[in-house]
Amino acid sequence: MQTDSLRPGGDIAEAYQIYGSMLFKIAMVHLGNKEDAEEAMQETFIKLLYKSPDFRDLEHKKAWLIRVMTNHCKNMQGSLWRKRVMKVEQIDDYFEFTSPDRVLMDHVLKLPFKYKTVIHLYYYEDYSVREIAGILQIKESAVKMRLNRGRKLLRMDLEGEE
Repeated sequence: MQTDSLRPGGDIAEAYQIYGSMLFKIAMVHLGNKEDAEEAMQETFIKLLYKSPDFRDLEHKKAWLIRVMTNHCKNMQGSLWRKRVMKVEQIDDYFEFTSPDRVLMDHVLKLPFKYKTVIHLYYYEDYSVREIAGILQIKESAVKMRLNRGRKLLRMDLEGEE
């Protein structure tokens, strides 16, 4: 018998309490402003309510929520309006940064979506390459490639600034 938190939809309030902060940070990294991040959160939890699969365990549920969130952010970034307007505001309200970390986050935010996603999950959410591959449903080699290319882009960007 499944517990409420593993059933499709499960307890939305409980899921929001457990995963909401992490998902909101992911949305802020990708979208750059509070209003868009809130919209992405709303859409993610609506999908949890109406379209979620049967979850094997809480890690499966968490991975599904991260995948839904990143896919929704990617779709939002693909809109014509978002291509023309990208603003990063209020991010300091949701992350605790030292000054060098804030500079680094500015550079991470400039990365293309697929690199930003793996960099954030790996360095800020402490997921392993294997876990990221499972969450994003890509091969581990693709995660490693994106991490390497993302690091290379960050390095070039940071060296160009000096």
